[in-house]
Amino acid sequence: MSHPPLNFDPAFDGPSGEDHADSNRFFNRDHSWLEFNARVLAMCSDPGTPLLERVRFMSIYSRNLDEFYMKRVGALRHAIETGTGVTTSEPLTPAEVLHKVRTRVLDLDGQQSRILRDELMPQLRDAGVHLLEWSDLSESERAEVEAWFRRNVFPILTPLAVDPGHRFPFISNMSVSLGLVVRRPGEPETMFARVKVPEAPSRLYSFRTGRRFISIQEIIEHNLDDLFPGMEILQVLPFRVTRDAEIEAEREDSDDLLESVEQKLKERKFARVVRLEVAAGASPRILRFLMEELDVGAEDMYETKGLTDYGILESIADIDLPALKYSRWTPLSPPEMSEDASANIFAQIRKGDILLHHPYQSFDLTVERFIKAAAEDPKVLCIKQSLYRTSGDSPFIVSLIRAAESGKQVAVLVELRARFDEARNIEWARKLENAGVHVAYGVIGLKTHTKTALVVRQEADGIRCYGHVGTGNYNAKTARIYEDFGILTSDPLITEDLMGLFNYMTGRSRQTKFNKLLIAPVGMKRRFIDLIERETQLQSSGRTGRIIAKMNQIEDRGVMDALYRASNAGVQIDLIVRGFCCIRPGVAGLSENIRVRSIIGRFLEHSRIFYFGAGGEEPLDGEFYIGSADWMYRNLQTRVEAATPIENLEHKRILWTALEYALADVRQSWTLHADGTYVPVSDAGVALDDVRRIGLHQRLMNDTLAQLARSRGEMDTVKESAFPSSLPAPLPRRKPTRPSQKSQRRVD
Repeated sequence: MSHPPLNFDPAFDGPSGEDHADSNRFFNRDHSWLEFNARVLAMCSDPGTPLLERVRFMSIYSRNLDEFYMKRVGALRHAIETGTGVTTSEPLTPAEVLHKVRTRVLDLDGQQSRILRDELMPQLRDAGVHLLEWSDLSESERAEVEAWFRRNVFPILTPLAVDPGHRFPFISNMSVSLGLVVRRPGEPETMFARVKVPEAPSRLYSFRTGRRFISIQEIIEHNLDDLFPGMEILQVLPFRVTRDAEIEAEREDSDDLLESVEQKLKERKFARVVRLEVAAGASPRILRFLMEELDVGAEDMYETKGLTDYGILESIADIDLPALKYSRWTPLSPPEMSEDASANIFAQIRKGDILLHHPYQSFDLTVERFIKAAAEDPKVLCIKQSLYRTSGDSPFIVSLIRAAESGKQVAVLVELRARFDEARNIEWARKLENAGVHVAYGVIGLKTHTKTALVVRQEADGIRCYGHVGTGNYNAKTARIYEDFGILTSDPLITEDLMGLFNYMTGRSRQTKFNKLLIAPVGMKRRFIDLIERETQLQSSGRTGRIIAKMNQIEDRGVMDALYRASNAGVQIDLIVRGFCCIRPGVAGLSENIRVRSIIGRFLEHSRIFYFGAGGEEPLDGEFYIGSADWMYRNLQTRVEAATPIENLEHKRILWTALEYALADVRQSWTLHADGTYVPVSDAGVALDDVRRIGLHQRLMNDTLAQLARSRGEMDTVKESAFPSSLPAPLPRRKPTRPSQKSQRRVD
């Protein structure tokens, strides 16, 4: 069907909004992010999640919080000191935001220690898994541990005293240390000493059974006499510091971006401390000393009653006990692709676009295979690819180097400023350059976040191009646990757009017109707002407006204002936002037709899907896009991003099914209320045998298996309920009931 026209203006930055001074229309992003991490923490108490996976979620919660302090709290501290960051659209000053952050984190940390102590530890013991303290060990076990300690840990420990001849030592980011007060016997004078807890050879010692563990920190604490022979140890305080990890954007006149980022990485090592974590019951004297030496105030100090280092729980979660983990999942090939690895992948793509859904469908048998085949195919002339984050043993790097060494032209966009991956990306950039690859670092002032690849091939009828556009990184490891979509295509209009996009990133192109792709920052935001406004106009004219958008987070105020206008016109809007969400849903006269839900579960929901009904009678008459950009200012205005339309009817059905399953989920979904609270979706009234109870991820795994069985003619081996027998209908809209306060702590 034909769609109403769009007004395309690449310079458009979105309307300013009806009243940006009305600050109550938006949630604060930092506070909303903490509520996201609270949902992660809630998974640790979910009885429907296997025990060891609940332990892993606790480690993930702590790792998320570490990154939050490194990224966001440092920025808030800077805003407080410089007086920046105060806007009319934000009701709270940076100091007020930080105070609320601290209050919420202290509450969540208390929940974390309680869940570990009262829920996880007892259940682990019942399952035969023990995280021990020194007092739990038998004499023979202590002897075993001490012998191991003397051989493997003691040689790498370096006790550092602080006195007039020894300055306070440098405390590295995220390291766990023991602070000690010691003195010589019979002398009144005391001194401070620090012992760093090493991460090697391990953070846990495992006894021979493989299910009994004790932390290295605990072992060191009870063997300090070996480090300070002849001294009295008066006090011991475990502590951990978190440093600011923000790297300022490069200057326009920077001579060498690679050198600039390397310099910033060196500076990050010595950045200010933004959090000091100490064990409960700390001596006021030693605490004051640490705070003075580390230059932190009382608001930066966090006393924990749980573990000093929750990262050790990863080793517990990795124990080989399948009964206490998610069932094993092996991604499958998409039905359009031959399972024969020797089959010509380019011939398969020429038959039609191939939509990929990871981790349900294999990343290595599709995307990795695409680049590997291009590197090995003598008919391929050129490969271009953007790399934002990739794994430490990336097969893409191997293939690209092989292609360059065989004489192919290879151009790679390496984003050096991908936070926490800068050092790895610098290493890859140098290896690629040494192999003869043309390496570019993108457009000055913009991060390259797009997930795109282009292959140019000489064929019998001339040169043909093949492309990949995805929602996730070219990372083989995260592709097993991150949910993402991608498309392999030889559509000449899309591949022509990819050529223009790579020229924009590697050269001095200022192209603003593209055939099909939506490209940020040159036009994506304008196009999305036009699509939202079109749904508004359709609704106002008596037709049906419908918007469903799935993303990681939403924060761009121009887009949110457009959604508010659409809601006021009566457009039904569903947002599936995993992380922080700054839009306020369900407010009469503002957003009563906007619903927001978040899904936390086995796989990390990472894909970006955008659906606009376009006034169609059937869902598949609408327009679908997938891409790399969230609806955030940084994605739409300060990053290079790409989104592609999905036009094949079967591919639309796959996307619609994924959206419908997400909106129907009663297993792992939370709904956002107008007051900013998230409430687990209730399963009240849902039959016990209803497939919605198994959750989005299990339903999609079942669908993938059913699809494979269907393609092999093995339908009798698969339950009919595992896959939709017909086109899914739009979900009926019902007003959610607000559960009791107690039920808000559950994850149904």
